[in-house]
Amino acid sequence: MVKTWKDDDVSLDPIKNQVIAVIGYGIQGNAQANNMKDSGLNVIVGLKEGGSSWKKAQDDGHKVMPVAKACQAADIIHVLIPDMVQAKIYKEEIGPHLSEGNALSFSHAAAIHWKWIEAPSNVDVIMVAPKGPGSKVRETYLDGFGTPSIVAVNQDYTKTAWDRTLGIAKAIGSTRAGVIQTTFKEEVETDWFGEQADLCGGSASMITNAFETLVEAGYQPEIVYFEVLHELKLIVDMIQRYGIGGMYRRVSETARYGGLTRGPVVMNKENKEQMKKVLGQIKDGTFNEEWLSDYKKNGKNAFDRYMKALESHQIEQVGKKMRKMMWPDSTE
Repeated sequence: MVKTWKDDDVSLDPIKNQVIAVIGYGIQGNAQANNMKDSGLNVIVGLKEGGSSWKKAQDDGHKVMPVAKACQAADIIHVLIPDMVQAKIYKEEIGPHLSEGNALSFSHAAAIHWKWIEAPSNVDVIMVAPKGPGSKVRETYLDGFGTPSIVAVNQDYTKTAWDRTLGIAKAIGSTRAGVIQTTFKEEVETDWFGEQADLCGGSASMITNAFETLVEAGYQPEIVYFEVLHELKLIVDMIQRYGIGGMYRRVSETARYGGLTRGPVVMNKENKEQMKKVLGQIKDGTFNEEWLSDYKKNGKNAFDRYMKALESHQIEQVGKKMRKMMWPDSTE
């Protein structure tokens, strides 16, 4: 049975006198640092001196320091910088300033699971991973609720690692909604699989294939765009709110029958076998090695050859025009 915690199960007392250094002030860093500060915790923000986020963090009321100094001052170091720079920043600015009994904390487990970062044995290694973007983490907190998180302890040197983990989860508002225990391994493998096979890769490929099928059959691209892309959000919103069965109960009878009988034709056992292959490449480290190699060689340009092909696709060209109809003031 999965282990869960709610707000009344958790106390901030074990960490209320500890200094928490939030490293990074992007979407998650901003939200989590502000939520923890508003919950009464002693938060400092560690950033590249003179970087674009420095003034913003100061304006939000935070004490801001260079990363190395923040780590020296902290009891808990909460790393919220992008995955692919974590190893470099850890080696240069975090690791040298870890003290016995510190906690090294993350919101994604990849750096620890894949050993991009190898923490010393005399610190706690923990994770609080909100299941939503930083904007939602902040918004739901301010509304008096919270965004659920999954939580894990990879190394419990102090024997208080769970108190620290759950304290952070409570401070960012997650225990108001509920938090669920996981492991670093499970978080990485399910997160990457979801991104690749379903949320990003799978859904985008499904949309593109559906668009091509209708356009190649002679239908107007603009009409097709509405049918296979624009309306998808309405369906996903219903699935998120009511579940798959609840979605089917809220669409037309024709959509319900057609989806129930033709969905398994389109997404069939062959697709599932390919998903298993993708999962296998995640679990055995193949994807990790490929991603690291490409990033080390090309940096952020590792995406370029794929993004250029996508941006030249007809669905993107039509989409820019159609989105202007619905959001005339938007910029892309």
